[in-house]
Amino acid sequence: MRTVIVDCAIYRHGHRTEGPEDLSDALAEARAAGGFVWIGLHEPSEREFELVTDEFGLHPLAVEDALKAHQRPKLEVYDDSLFMVIKPVVYEPDSDAVSAGEVMVFVGDCFVVTVRHGEGTPLATVRRRLEEEPEMLDKGPTAVLYAIADATVDHYLEVATELQTDLDELEAEVFQPETGSSRNTASRIYTFKRQVLEFRRATGPLALPLGRLAGNGPLGGTVPFVHDKARPFFRDVGDHLTRVNESVEALDRLVSDILSAHLAQMSVRQNDDMRKISAWAAMAAVPTMIAGIYGMNFDHMPELHWLWSYPAVIALMAVLEVLLYRLFKRRGWL
Repeated sequence: MRTVIVDCAIYRHGHRTEGPEDLSDALAEARAAGGFVWIGLHEPSEREFELVTDEFGLHPLAVEDALKAHQRPKLEVYDDSLFMVIKPVVYEPDSDAVSAGEVMVFVGDCFVVTVRHGEGTPLATVRRRLEEEPEMLDKGPTAVLYAIADATVDHYLEVATELQTDLDELEAEVFQPETGSSRNTASRIYTFKRQVLEFRRATGPLALPLGRLAGNGPLGGTVPFVHDKARPFFRDVGDHLTRVNESVEALDRLVSDILSAHLAQMSVRQNDDMRKISAWAAMAAVPTMIAGIYGMNFDHMPELHWLWSYPAVIALMAVLEVLLYRLFKRRGWL
């Protein structure tokens, strides 16, 4: 069991004390001292998580979601606990890729259980920051839930800024004459759109849970295990998330416009190429036609036995070629 428990501690009046190894004793000690116990787990198996489920009375449906992962951000209220799913997002600058992890948070009257899936989650940073702020940590499990949501949404803003920078570079590449027609450009645009979609899957559904925690809507006042004084803080996190969602929507629209512009550029270039090919084909057809006519072996053809026939035909071909070239050049076909 210790292999999946990242951290376990009891917090009394905002200060950390190491709890006993037995989870039952830790929970009883936290209740007796008026504090709470915070257990952090990393990708536990069903058997490893069974002990935590029994000791804290977690709902089996929430436990199933926490074990399987791949959940949308959501908030579920049960009799003895509150269950929330948050998807932290990590931006990898080397590959310009966005990857999402998952954090499941169980909040009860005197306990917090966090289950982490994937990398890049802010739990370790959140715990250290809260332990440096005893006044906030003294607010109980609600403070932990708020700190996790706040840290996750703040990182969303950083990822949105990085994606905007990448999109600006991609836009400049698309409209650059030398590289805008590259075969890899469309692939890069589509890959970027997939990254924005992955980001949107993490940020979009989180708005409703934060709205409920902030007391917005008809169900906002019925959320248990959340202190009333914490609602303005969740409202502030919701405002930041709104900014993120607006940025994500703007990114999605802009990358769609860039893809359309790139496809339009490719179509224009193909039309230009076809016009050039048609112009050269027309210029080649004139001497071919004249040569074909005089290549017919008839006895009675005009000027066939004339001394200056050959130079005259060559001159005629040259004049016609020059006239066609100037005509196509003036119309922009060449």
